[in-house]
Amino acid sequence: MNIFFEKILVSLFLLLSNTLLINGLHAQNQNELDSLKLIYQDEEDVKNKMKILRRIVVDETNPDEKVIYSDILIEVASDLLKERYEKSDSVLYFLSTAFLEKGNGLQLKGEYSEALESYFECMEYTNKEGDDDLSAGLFISIADTYSMIGNSDSAEDYYERGISLLRNVDDPVALASALLNAGDEYYKTQQYQKALRYFSESGELFEQLDHEIGKAYNLGNTGMVYAKQGKDELAKAYMNQAIELLEINEYYYPISEFLNYISDIYQEQNEFDAALNYAERSLELAKKHNLKDQISDANLQLYELMQNSGNYKEALERYIQHDVYQDSIINLENVQNMANLEVGKKEAELKVETQKRKNQRIVIWSTIGVLLLTSLLAYGLFKRHKFVKATNKIIAAEKDRSDKLLLNILPEETAQELKDKGRVKAKQFPSVTVLFSDFKGFTSYAENLSPEKLVQTIDHYFSEFDNIMEKYGLEKIKTIGDAYMAVGGLSYDHVDQAKEMILAAKEMNAFVTKAKHDDFTDATFDIRIGINTGPVVAGVVGSKKFAYDIWGDTVNIASRMESTSEAGRINISEDTYNIVKNDFECEYRGKIAVKNRGEMKMYFVN
Repeated sequence: MNIFFEKILVSLFLLLSNTLLINGLHAQNQNELDSLKLIYQDEEDVKNKMKILRRIVVDETNPDEKVIYSDILIEVASDLLKERYEKSDSVLYFLSTAFLEKGNGLQLKGEYSEALESYFECMEYTNKEGDDDLSAGLFISIADTYSMIGNSDSAEDYYERGISLLRNVDDPVALASALLNAGDEYYKTQQYQKALRYFSESGELFEQLDHEIGKAYNLGNTGMVYAKQGKDELAKAYMNQAIELLEINEYYYPISEFLNYISDIYQEQNEFDAALNYAERSLELAKKHNLKDQISDANLQLYELMQNSGNYKEALERYIQHDVYQDSIINLENVQNMANLEVGKKEAELKVETQKRKNQRIVIWSTIGVLLLTSLLAYGLFKRHKFVKATNKIIAAEKDRSDKLLLNILPEETAQELKDKGRVKAKQFPSVTVLFSDFKGFTSYAENLSPEKLVQTIDHYFSEFDNIMEKYGLEKIKTIGDAYMAVGGLSYDHVDQAKEMILAAKEMNAFVTKAKHDDFTDATFDIRIGINTGPVVAGVVGSKKFAYDIWGDTVNIASRMESTSEAGRINISEDTYNIVKNDFECEYRGKIAVKNRGEMKMYFVN
């Protein structure tokens, strides 16, 4: 019954931690934010400038913009503290706020390690300042981040510390949200009675506030706990109430998830029709609002229902639809099921059993006469031969498809290791070349696009980037928003592939320049590219769903090379330059300051 548990929790953390704690408390429309940004640029008084920047970083909901303006506020306040106000409490307050909001922005972007780093910077200033309101928000943000990376012990500790402070602060929305998130964490660690106590308290607060969305999530979470305790009727009742409130407020993402969860309960009760009805409602809702993750999940739920009911043809179709909408993270258990040809084998077994029954009837009718028996047996053998031949063809096609699925998400050697051993061991590579890229001006461009056009534009570029990587024998690792990450050298011969990566980067740059004049898109942005060479660790992460990734200082420096690059340029580190300097004309940029690294030598590839 825990198929959708992780996705539901993620939606709760993001929607509640950030919608209730940030948007609900500091709502500003975009026009007001844009006005503040213009006023900040013209403001000359340093104190007023800090006040304006603080309003911007608190109210901004775009994570990239939140991080950018938080860094500006940190720089302005740090300079002021250093030069003129060494013991000013007000400046400490601005610094605390800036580091907190920067951490919130990084958390929204999925950069959890850097988010925690920013939060702990904030903690140094809040300890000096003694601001309980800020400390409470900080502790809850740290707890949310620890929860997202699976560190439940630390998450529970910081939830308790944050909630303790919030009980002495007049902010019932923040307290209710923190209690709800803490209850989620206790639910995840199977402390169900404690989770119910927290949900009960948060539910009372949301009721007093008449906060519809808070009440809806609280009802849904309580229903999930009852489901875990085997109280299925109560679980369905609470989640149906949550769905009604969410529909009224047009919050469709969690509705689809809760519908799938109720379908799962009915499936365990062997009530197929009800389970099917809820799963189909979830799929219909997700398609109507173009919720791609939920379309994928609903198809996966229907795949399991069809498989359990014996409708293997429909099950296979639903699994294919699930796979089509799945982005870069694929359910490992289902991939292995497909790799083992579970669907194909069960369908074949069913047909073999049918054939056996036909053969038994042939034996009974054999008493009619030797000639009739001979003709029937000959016909049966002929049909069986055709059946076996067709079945083998189906099995071979499914095996080929499952192999291609693995190669789409894993390097060839890693995919082979998974098929041979059923698991993948993390490996250390002494020298690989890592590329990061992103589009300049993409955020402002994307704000004026429909979701369909935005996805179509991103797909146009990233599909060509994938082709370029394949051309040079390189591996795409992942995409995050408009950022693209690739690596060369993940092979047993330990070749870093720095030269190939430079050639690929040049083709990426040329494609983006050419695309400005295409009829396909009216995009006018440029690409920034950064490259670094060095050692990494690579492996597969995740217990239920998995992703192939790389880690190490080399990756961080490659990211810094991209962020310090310029539009239309390829910025490489000194380590990469030493490998490719005889193959390409490079322009020395000098030593440039890099966050947490000091000054580093950098080069543009001309």
